[in-house]
Amino acid sequence: MAAKSKGAGRRQSWVALLRGVNLGAHNKVPMAGLRDLMTDIGAEDVKTYVQSGNVVFRSALARAELARRIEREISVRFGVDADVVLCTKSELARIVAGNPFAEDESEPTRLHVTFLAEAPDRGRMAGLEGEEFAPDRFQVTRAAVYLHTPKGYGRSKLSNTYFERKLGVRATTRNWRTVTTLAELA
Repeated sequence: MAAKSKGAGRRQSWVALLRGVNLGAHNKVPMAGLRDLMTDIGAEDVKTYVQSGNVVFRSALARAELARRIEREISVRFGVDADVVLCTKSELARIVAGNPFAEDESEPTRLHVTFLAEAPDRGRMAGLEGEEFAPDRFQVTRAAVYLHTPKGYGRSKLSNTYFERKLGVRATTRNWRTVTTLAELA
């Protein structure tokens, strides 16, 4: 996801992943309002998926400007400070294809992906090598962290916050079903 978007000015398919919205009674962002917000900033073919802040759309804006506008408008309209992680349709397809745990795990609820807002420093990535959280496993790439949590994500120490702290980048986590559905929608 750290790669700059090519061809700013031509419409490209994007997926926006909002971090920390609609968690219980906190950080409420209505999906209808989010769709309207996206349309108002010039996005086309806007679709949301589930209530956790996933938006598929097309836009001609470059990645940094797009993230800035979405974050600013969410703050203004809903009073929520939400980080936005963006990936293109092709980046998401590569993430789906690259999951090292997907082939061996038949239960998608045990698989998650932590999307990174930018590529982490290689030294920070190397700092995670050898860390053990058995039975949980993870693999870090420049764009995402793949998670396999046999006892469930809620019981794992491999949280979104853990990876943000260790890698020094903003991130947001989605379950495998959401990831593959967003890839289909994009």
